[in-house]
Amino acid sequence: MKQQIEAMDAYQVIEKRKISDLNSEGYILRHKKTGAAITLLLNDDENKVFYIGFRTPPKDSTGVAHILEHSVLCGSKNFPVKDPFIELAKGSLNTFLNAMTYPDKTVYPVASCNDKDFKNLVHVYLDAVFYPNIYNEEKIFRQEGWHYEMEDVEDELSINGVVYNEMKGAFSSPDDVVEREIMNSLYPDMTYGLESGGDPDFIPELTYEDFLAFHKKYYHPSNSYIYLYGNMDAAKYLSFIDEQYLSHFEELKVDSQIGVQRPFAVPKELVKEYSIMEDDSVLENTYLTYNVSMGTSLDKKLYIAMDVLDYVLCSAPGAPVKQALIDKGIGKDVYSTMENGIYQPYFSVIAKNAEGGQKEEFVTTIQEVLTKAVAEGLDKKALAAAINYFEFRYREADFGSYPKGLMLGLEALDSWLYDEKAPFMHIEANKTYAELKDSIGTGYFEELIKKYILENPHKTIMEVKPVQGLTTRKDKALFEKLQTYKADLSQQEKQEIVDKTKALRAYQEEENTKEALETIPLLTREDMKKEAAGYINEVHSIDGTTILVHDIFTNGISYLNLVFDLRDVPARLFPYVGVLKAVLMMVDTKRFNYNELFNEVNIHTGGIKTVVNTYTNANDFKKYKVTLEIRSKALYEKRDKAMELMKEILLTSQFDDTKRLYEILAETKSRMQAVMTGAGHSVASIRALSYFSPTAAVSEQISGIPQYRLLEELLKEFESRKTELVQNLKDLTAYIFRPENLLVDYTASKESYPGLDQAVSQLKAELYTSKASGESFKPDPVKKNEAFMTAGQVQYVCRAGNFIDKGLPYTGALKVLKVMMGYDYLWNQVRVKGGAYGCMCGFFRNGDGYFVSYRDPNLKKTVDVYEQAAEYIENVKLDERTVTQFIIGAISELDTPMTPATKGIYSLGGYMTGLSMDKVQKERDQLLATTKEELQGLGRYVRAFMEDECLCVVGNGDKIKESEELFMQVEQLFY
Repeated sequence: MKQQIEAMDAYQVIEKRKISDLNSEGYILRHKKTGAAITLLLNDDENKVFYIGFRTPPKDSTGVAHILEHSVLCGSKNFPVKDPFIELAKGSLNTFLNAMTYPDKTVYPVASCNDKDFKNLVHVYLDAVFYPNIYNEEKIFRQEGWHYEMEDVEDELSINGVVYNEMKGAFSSPDDVVEREIMNSLYPDMTYGLESGGDPDFIPELTYEDFLAFHKKYYHPSNSYIYLYGNMDAAKYLSFIDEQYLSHFEELKVDSQIGVQRPFAVPKELVKEYSIMEDDSVLENTYLTYNVSMGTSLDKKLYIAMDVLDYVLCSAPGAPVKQALIDKGIGKDVYSTMENGIYQPYFSVIAKNAEGGQKEEFVTTIQEVLTKAVAEGLDKKALAAAINYFEFRYREADFGSYPKGLMLGLEALDSWLYDEKAPFMHIEANKTYAELKDSIGTGYFEELIKKYILENPHKTIMEVKPVQGLTTRKDKALFEKLQTYKADLSQQEKQEIVDKTKALRAYQEEENTKEALETIPLLTREDMKKEAAGYINEVHSIDGTTILVHDIFTNGISYLNLVFDLRDVPARLFPYVGVLKAVLMMVDTKRFNYNELFNEVNIHTGGIKTVVNTYTNANDFKKYKVTLEIRSKALYEKRDKAMELMKEILLTSQFDDTKRLYEILAETKSRMQAVMTGAGHSVASIRALSYFSPTAAVSEQISGIPQYRLLEELLKEFESRKTELVQNLKDLTAYIFRPENLLVDYTASKESYPGLDQAVSQLKAELYTSKASGESFKPDPVKKNEAFMTAGQVQYVCRAGNFIDKGLPYTGALKVLKVMMGYDYLWNQVRVKGGAYGCMCGFFRNGDGYFVSYRDPNLKKTVDVYEQAAEYIENVKLDERTVTQFIIGAISELDTPMTPATKGIYSLGGYMTGLSMDKVQKERDQLLATTKEELQGLGRYVRAFMEDECLCVVGNGDKIKESEELFMQVEQLFY
């Protein structure tokens, strides 16, 4: 293959070499005719990845790059359907399919393990970016970007659009607002000072003409970055890309240089605002930020060194900057961020839930701590722990559900976008880690602090303060502005808006022709794997304790999971399980203070974490197990050390330091609030399910609204409840960490097993043996139909219910229905027509089902869409091709490639739920055999779960009040 690539006339080989760190052959190529930049990483990974990216620096905050990212995927020359992206999503075996807009680039990645499917994905994406339908159909711009909306000349004028609503959602999260303002503050004179995603206040200023001009300028091969990764015939793909696309263009000089922000002569101070509800307190609700610009992302050593400093100074529990601010009461949650995915990286320290009047002390404290660190030297053990932590992550290269090749390719752009000869700079990092280890104790890290954080004038100190009712006032101002604008329109101009609204609606409702659909390449049912992924389970026993072993090649890493059944936890203590999960590893133990413990863990392991899981019995849905699990990953030779540290955490954690407990609760509450704000769909769905589902009600207690409410109460009444809290945590550990509750789960190759039995026996001998109460927690699900009001600008709307309670058995065909609903009915009604950014659904083995919207401008309108879903399913016209598409999409979701760790977790799940492989295979067979008649028949499943009429909404307070009659209870999400 190497000779084939080097012999290709269309490409010039700039560099070729072995990338030993990644066990890959690396190539840097240049397309001779157009100058397109190409990088290849060729190896034995079957999960192949392709992307094409463009440098796309915006000149304003209208979101043109983001709107274009959406719009080019709405049909193209060779694939003239309205939404090829969705046709691929519901009908390909992709392992990744998306597009992303960054501050200075737009990237279109795809991945698949199937060669035929992969080529199809590459073909459709290349056609989309180079020959999009946006030049032929202006309605695409209005649908994906923004448009005036009015169904009748007497209606109120409004603005709608997918990106417009997405960004209203993004601007509703205070943490996102702060992050955005930090970057804008440091780079006011260049592209990083603008909002590439689009500021909702400015999106309506974007014209169709400027939108097209942006594409014409930047979406050209001469401004492109093409990446191929994995086990493939790269020469075949390169020939295809050249012959079908690149060779049809001439070289063009594209002015897309990112530019550089001139360093500040002196630091700047700024004040910005974010919205809270009218009833929210402005006290302790301010963000204080200390931000510095640091060199460029082409400094290979600095790129990782600043992540190390981020950990040592502020991210690790008890890190000096973080602890000093917390001790002075400056913020309830102190954290830092290192943004190195742009040309001029920056580092920030953020104190959340602070007071504006603390700004001077905030700055002084940071500078005093850093000055001391420079003078006395940083903790060498903390530096070693940080370097080991990042190096372990780099070597393990486990990105969960994201393909490894994709994450490497995106990281390559951190250097490649700014130097076409340097795509491998940051993904080839073993030597850099070795250098950093050698730099401990040399003054290198201390000099970085002095140069970039203390004495650097390119710095901003920013206060982001809360403003009560800001969203309501802005919404009112926009409403009045729109009605004033409407009042100034002639009758003819009003009618034009109405006509355009109806024309857009007609366009959205117009079905693709059979001929257009058939241009999208499609696999057949025969291309799909028939066998379900099997479990890899060996069950052993030591003195009555089950050890579940997964013999999987892990490249020398052992994944050890101590699983404790929560069956003995009494009802009064069960709500505190979530608190215990947050506290473990964050408090002192017998041998270490919490900062030392964190460093000890990261020096010797790849990390230790706690999780809570609920396993529903696959043969009796009324039975379930709730577990608290402590998981570690470590090199084989460090496994026993990992076990020793886990035992230290479980059995010797000290809960008596109430000052530390308060800090943990405050930080947990703050971070939970950030997650709930950004993921309102998760909050709404688990809450709606908890109205009838015991397992959902259990999960809610530990990680949902009840857990958040508990944290609010504990913090508010801390002085009077701290003694009780300490005792509850002590009692919980004694109830949970007992020999009879333990199951050991272990994923690694067999050669690592020796010694495991002995380590487990030693652990068991030290576990608690005091008498258990036997008063286990039993949830009592009650229908509440609630709305939770926020200061956000969008809604998350969920309807849920159960179909098995109505006598309908689970079938694998429901996975096909999930694809059909998510990428057909809900997509078209909630996203395309409704303007929401997203919509999801689920149908579970225990009969639970739900629909939920994401960043949705509507509320009742979306509920009405859900109400009509069953009728749609029962009457939908389907042909064999469409059904096959849905089946392929369902198989794609099932067959996401698994890492060694996820194979172990998958196998553990099968064991804990009692789900047999026979049943798994039967459901897969049902999925593959799904017919159009069967799909239509599943309408009764939706009708059944909708009968429960369980509704939960998280969203804008004013919007919720407009539909108050839908709810049994309305309250604020946060107090």
